[in-house]
Amino acid sequence: MSTNLPAKRTASTEVAVVKNEDFVTMTIADQVFGIPVLQVQDVLGPQRITRIPLAPPEVAGSLNLRGRIVTAIDVRLRLGLPPRAADKPGMSIVVDHKGELYSLMVDSVGEVLSLTSDDFERQPSTMDARWREVSTGIYRLRENLLVVLDVSRLLNFANTEAA
Repeated sequence: MSTNLPAKRTASTEVAVVKNEDFVTMTIADQVFGIPVLQVQDVLGPQRITRIPLAPPEVAGSLNLRGRIVTAIDVRLRLGLPPRAADKPGMSIVVDHKGELYSLMVDSVGEVLSLTSDDFERQPSTMDARWREVSTGIYRLRENLLVVLDVSRLLNFANTEAA
């Protein structure tokens, strides 16, 4: 009579655990970007934005979200892309950063994707310098590339060159 006992695992034979990460996807100028789902507070349609005098160009203004003042960031400008056409209203993803709410203005919001950390890659050396500055890496999807945005770096205007 033989019994099959599982092999005892040692530190050198441990199996790596594959971790899934969930991202809210968005499109900006036909490029797909993602933000970790746990950082997203809300998704909004077109909003009335009040301009803030002397704000950096990337700051589109502020909006009122259920009684809270939210700073609206034009992600296109932050990434060095041309402004969105006036006839395309866009959408916003609201994120919480250091206790403050920010509305990231994008062209459209897509679905939530669950991706494995094994498929994550660092930014390619050919990526635009501005995009490298505000992203952590990429995922190669079937039909396109998903650039993972780092919200902290995206909202750090101190290192931004004058446009």
